Order: sequence, then C-alpha cells, then structure tokens
Amino acid sequence: MRGQDHTGRMTPSRRWQLAAAVALLFVATAAVGQVVQVTTVPQLTGQQPPMSIQPAKPTPKWVVDDMRRMRNYPDQPPIIPHSIEGYQLSVNTNRCLSCHRREFTQGSGAPMISVTHYMTRDGQMLADVSPRRYFCTACHVPQADVPPLVPNKFRDMSDMGVKQAGSE
Repeated sequence: MRGQDHTGRMTPSRRWQLAAAVALLFVATAAVGQVVQVTTVPQLTGQQPPMSIQPAKPTPKWVVDDMRRMRNYPDQPPIIPHSIEGYQLSVNTNRCLSCHRREFTQGSGAPMISVTHYMTRDGQMLADVSPRRYFCTACHVPQADVPPLVPNKFRDMSDMGVKQAGSE
C-alpha cells in the first residue's frame, strides 16, 4: 500500500503522532484527576471518625401516649403514636391491619387507614389493601423522644402571612 513502510520501522512522523497522543493522554488524565475530588459525607451527629468502633447508644424511648400528633406538612404520613415492638409485618401477616382495617376500626377505636391505601396506582379501587401500601412502616414510623438529627427550618404558609383564598 502506498505510504506505508514495510520494513517494520516507524517513520518519524508516526513517532511524533504517537508521542503527541501519549502526551495528550497524560494531560487529560491529570486534568480529570484534578476535577474529581474525593469528599466524605458529613456526619449528622457526633465527633467519631468514620468507620470507628463505638459502643451503640441505648435505644431511645418511644412516645407511646396514643395522642394523635399534628402533621408538619401537607400529605405527611401520620406517625404511629403507640409501640409497635413485637408487631409482625411480613408478606403473610400485618398486625397493623388487625386494628386499622376498615372493618375493625369500630371495635378497636383506631383510625381507619386512608381510602388511598385501597387503590391501585391507576386509581382503581380494590377490596383489600393495595400491595404497594401493605408495608405500613415504609411511610409510617413510631416517634422517639430524641433531638432531631438536623434542624427543621420548615415554615407553614399560615406562619408566613399567607391568607387562605376567600378569607377576605
């Protein structure tokens, strides 16, 4: 073929091109190395170094006064105001439903689970709790008497001076 050296040696122009490509590769690698910096995620609490072995803190006391709490924001799932220690929650058993299912609320005095828990994601009503809403503790959690991990700066619209529509 035309322009190729069949002796197996590299021509000076090929050497120059190869050297330029290798130099460009080193420069690009160095540039990427400077852009990517390893950072550690800041700790939420405490002064322990990451991955250190520390004794576990005692389990906090759960708030078990059975008082319904005000929600902090619209659409917040209600918290569980009672102990759920020892409750079985598996594919076959959900102890929460023994009190909170529609047909058991009158006898137990527990609030009925929302009708949205009986809907498919397409809005189709079901006779029983939707499988995607079956594991209650995915959204609902018991409340512990502990300080917050991060400060809450949420402000409700009414606290910001916004008036409801039609209140004038």
